[in-house]
Amino acid sequence: MGWIALVLSGMLEAVWATALGKSEGFSRSLPSCIFALALVLSMSGLAFALRTVPVSTGYAVWVGIGAALTAAYAMLFDGEPAGTVKILLLLGLIACVAGLKLTH
Repeated sequence: MGWIALVLSGMLEAVWATALGKSEGFSRSLPSCIFALALVLSMSGLAFALRTVPVSTGYAVWVGIGAALTAAYAMLFDGEPAGTVKILLLLGLIACVAGLKLTH
């Protein structure tokens, strides 16, 4: 159950990171509210997961999932450049997250 919570909270990290960027310094209400809700849920999920997953592994997986999804979203929907090297590095990050799961 801890790993499921960890993956879901990592996905929510991408939601709050993206919403934070779209909030324009908390001047836009809807993205600011999405940021706050996703942040609380993401941190709660991480805290729950760390009951059974070691903190070093859990935090690295949480950050890795959030970073990869945030970057992918920006490339797909926000016009951020998506070069071959960037995509390969993000795939490497995902492989590292999967590898951390395999070592646990």
